[in-house]
Amino acid sequence: MFDFGILFPAVLNGLTTGAVYALVALGLTLIYGVLHIINFAHGAALMMALYGVYFLKQALGLDPYLALLPMVALMFAAGYGLQRLVVNRASHGKDENILLVTLGISIVLENLALLAFRSDTRTIDTAYTLTTVPIGPAMIALPKIVAFFGALVVSAVLLWIVKRTDLGRAIRAVAREKHGARLVGIDVDHVYAMSFGIGFACLGAAACFLLPAYYVNPTVGNGFVLVAFTIVVLGGMGSFAGALVGGLLVGVVESLGGLWLGESLGQVGIFLLFIAVLLFRPQGLFGAKA
Repeated sequence: MFDFGILFPAVLNGLTTGAVYALVALGLTLIYGVLHIINFAHGAALMMALYGVYFLKQALGLDPYLALLPMVALMFAAGYGLQRLVVNRASHGKDENILLVTLGISIVLENLALLAFRSDTRTIDTAYTLTTVPIGPAMIALPKIVAFFGALVVSAVLLWIVKRTDLGRAIRAVAREKHGARLVGIDVDHVYAMSFGIGFACLGAAACFLLPAYYVNPTVGNGFVLVAFTIVVLGGMGSFAGALVGGLLVGVVESLGGLWLGESLGQVGIFLLFIAVLLFRPQGLFGAKA
């Protein structure tokens, strides 16, 4: 139905979007893999990170890409403190309480943003926002290319931390058996907070890559977190490789779905794929059978 000159740019656009989806989903996967709960505050945290990047640009003139390190550090601190001071204390060790607490945090953050910023949609202008780069027959926006490679680099760093560092070994031990990890001297509460912090740090990086070509308002995180939940289940609950591959796949499916069904219905293809995976491989693409 479409020739190569149309399909190729659509696939490239899907991959660039999917890399950012994967970065958001990796943070969610890390938190699920360790705490075994779904963090309902993930979308609201992304929204706050986007506002952070926006105000760093507007107030200090700091380019979004230069804001990467401070935003990652700030979001890590926010995630660590939120888990240690609020989620851990309010949950009393019960998973169902954690779900309710994170849902409550999400509602509070969104309403605080509405109170402070109203429902206005905000964007930033940079010298490269409208710059495009030719790749074969496609013209791809420069911020999308930076977002693609930046998201892959951050994802690689996260995977290295989990696979190769002492912290990563502690995270994997707690994810496998928290009581056994505690018996061998691992501070489980600290690992929980570190996992939350790293998950939020991923959102800080994603916000820096997104904002040059995107926007922010108090509800912007909802769409991303819905797709991220889908990617986590699609790739396999707790699977980092699944989140990365699933994010790229979802980005391409959304882009191609937009070609066939129109931009407003592009995400229909994501959920059709999601339903198919649940029907034929319920453990996800990279998940192990229970």
